[in-house]
Amino acid sequence: MKILVTGGAGFIGSAIIRHILAHTQDHVINLDKLTYAGNLESLANCASNPRYSFEQVDICDAGEVERVFSTHCPEAVLHLAAESHVDRSIDDPAAFITTNICGTHTLLDQSRKYLESCNAATRANFRFHHVSTDEVYGDLEGPEDLFLETTSYQPSSPYSASKASSDHLVRAWHRTYGLPVMITNCSNNYGPYHFPEKLIPLMILNAMEGKPLPVYGKGEQIRDWLYVEDHARALYTVLTTGKVGETYNIGGWNEKKNIDVVLTLCQILEDLVPDKPTGIARYKDLITFVADRPGHDQRYAIDARKIECDLGWKPVETFESGLLKTVQWYINNPEWCKHVQDGSYQRQRLGTQSSVDA
Repeated sequence: MKILVTGGAGFIGSAIIRHILAHTQDHVINLDKLTYAGNLESLANCASNPRYSFEQVDICDAGEVERVFSTHCPEAVLHLAAESHVDRSIDDPAAFITTNICGTHTLLDQSRKYLESCNAATRANFRFHHVSTDEVYGDLEGPEDLFLETTSYQPSSPYSASKASSDHLVRAWHRTYGLPVMITNCSNNYGPYHFPEKLIPLMILNAMEGKPLPVYGKGEQIRDWLYVEDHARALYTVLTTGKVGETYNIGGWNEKKNIDVVLTLCQILEDLVPDKPTGIARYKDLITFVADRPGHDQRYAIDARKIECDLGWKPVETFESGLLKTVQWYINNPEWCKHVQDGSYQRQRLGTQSSVDA
């Protein structure tokens, strides 16, 4: 199968590409604009694989998206390309509206037009898998409440509102045009190759450099955490065995307060990196509480029973095992971290990505 993965140079996108190439015989076309969050170094081991190709394309560019469909003739789409950082959405919501809503519209419409020109077999087997977030559901009230696939949408931030809008578009293209779609809404991901503006990698790298560990409010916000490689397996499972028109929530059954995540990270670092920066007695002494961000949801929690019962997927990693693997990866990959921190990874956007093209 030929799978078009949008946003494949991002955190989750690169994980699903590595998974597909390592565990299947499928071909992958990686379509990515290479914004700040796209990093081809995360796919360095895939670059020479004959089943991998890269297209530097903006999903909002209808002409280029049409060319990619015509050139590669994909049999499935895994749509992950999105602006995803809540803080950035508060500072600049326009970029989120453009990519997450207008870009998804472009991809849906080009998929529809492409299918009209395909043979009957391709049309029958084609799937458009839209990857979304649990943040579209908003904030949970009761301590025992969980997000279900039928939970009403109540997005709180420009980011989650733009993702909610894209979910609605996907369902509309299924209902109106018969596009064979599936949607997944996932909880917070963590793991290797995560961009350092996100909570877990930011805390790991700041701690090892002796920098403050900024925690919003009192760190009482609760999130469900999902190891990214478990998520990659789930995405492929839904793409290949999920039912057209269905939505599947993907979660790790790991509800944790943000402050507890940070404290656990500090303890792991105490064990793995006991030699601290000068003047630091304990990593947890670096924790600094800062003003909470506007519209910050208090609790997210996914009910993942549907995907477990219907498709047989379950997470392999516990939060403890996944977090240990994550910290170890950042310790063992200082060059990747350095290139992200100093911005040198962005040279790939200046026409110098030929070394990682297939």
